[in-house]
Amino acid sequence: QVQLVESGGDLVQAGGSLRLSCAASGNIASITAMGWFRQPPGKQRELVARVTSGGDTYYADSAKGRFTISRDSRENTLYLQMDSLKPEDTAVYYCNALRSTAIGTYDYWGQGTQVTVSS
Repeated sequence: QVQLVESGGDLVQAGGSLRLSCAASGNIASITAMGWFRQPPGKQRELVARVTSGGDTYYADSAKGRFTISRDSRENTLYLQMDSLKPEDTAVYYCNALRSTAIGTYDYWGQGTQVTVSS
């Protein structure tokens, strides 16, 4: 099992910045990738950014140039630095971890943290 706890969501004005954190615990040694998803009001959950255990990163087009994903392996924490925030970034942001074992790959989610960007 892997436990994920997000923090850092807040109300911020457009153009501002926030840093989200996701503390991971449990069987973290076999995590192969971690990422941030978001779910805007009334919409489906979407991938924002992901980082693999090898350090490769992926960003959704909406996040490129504004968001930075990083992982501190010593602290077992995932971050999402969000700059130049826009009202359309308003969503519940979820931390995700993929863990690979001999019998399959497992998906884990945090409880979410609310980000609200006012215009």
